[in-house]
Amino acid sequence: MSKLHRIAMLWVEGPLSYLEQLCVKSFLDAGHEVTLYHYGEVTNVPKGAEMVHGDVILKRDDFISHGRTGSLALFSDVFRYHLLTKCDDTIWADTDAYCVKPFETQTGHYFGWESDSHINGGVLGLPKDSPALAGLLEMSHDEFGIPEWYSDGARAKLQAQIDAGTPVHVSELPWGIWGPAAVTHYLKKTGEDAHAFPVEVLYPVPFKRRRMIVRGGKRDAAMEFVTDKTTSIHLYGRRMRAFLLSRPGGLPDKGGLFEHLLEKHGIDPTAAPIVAKNLEPEVAD
Repeated sequence: MSKLHRIAMLWVEGPLSYLEQLCVKSFLDAGHEVTLYHYGEVTNVPKGAEMVHGDVILKRDDFISHGRTGSLALFSDVFRYHLLTKCDDTIWADTDAYCVKPFETQTGHYFGWESDSHINGGVLGLPKDSPALAGLLEMSHDEFGIPEWYSDGARAKLQAQIDAGTPVHVSELPWGIWGPAAVTHYLKKTGEDAHAFPVEVLYPVPFKRRRMIVRGGKRDAAMEFVTDKTTSIHLYGRRMRAFLLSRPGGLPDKGGLFEHLLEKHGIDPTAAPIVAKNLEPEVAD
């Protein structure tokens, strides 16, 4: 018998925008209990979400940010791995994962392919005894480690820098190195990739087509990617927020899928605007 798991999310600090509000509310409205972990003050949190300080999972002293962008995605990656080892009956969801219908699992595994080549960890459920989860945790203990899935040539270059006393920190490696790249590797290594859902379940709208979700005349086209198997739509938060900032008033187009979802869940976008800090608006095309 499958069971409805608790949804765990992380928002380090600051106000939620209407995008994150929508995603949190979508899980609540689907019947999930939601825990939003945080480290500083967070506002605009939908009623019903439980707020828990992140220190119960991972101390703030362990923050890691990406060298090029300053993003805390690396810390978020490590946080979710620690969380899944400590919490029962819990599925991780990024704050840009919109819930179409309840997440259910009989095994504790809950994740899916985003493309033909990689599994995304934006939604991630793993049982505590998952060999892949153990591998991800072990990997994250060494911030100067060499990814074991790298080619011989790439590994040799990184090893040479270690030998020279100038090891490369994980924050200087490509984006997503401890995220989708690592998740895909360890799930394949342990054979747990057999549990991965096809693209249509968790990542139906491709990254390159994400703007269709916002545009007024593209609602039907965006929904063509969604099937009766779809349980989530990934909204590509940082990029989507940047694109929304390029629209009049920082709001989604009238008649678009995004506006429809906001109305469905009773979210007023003017009450929780997107903040331009650290975002470069995408040029509308």
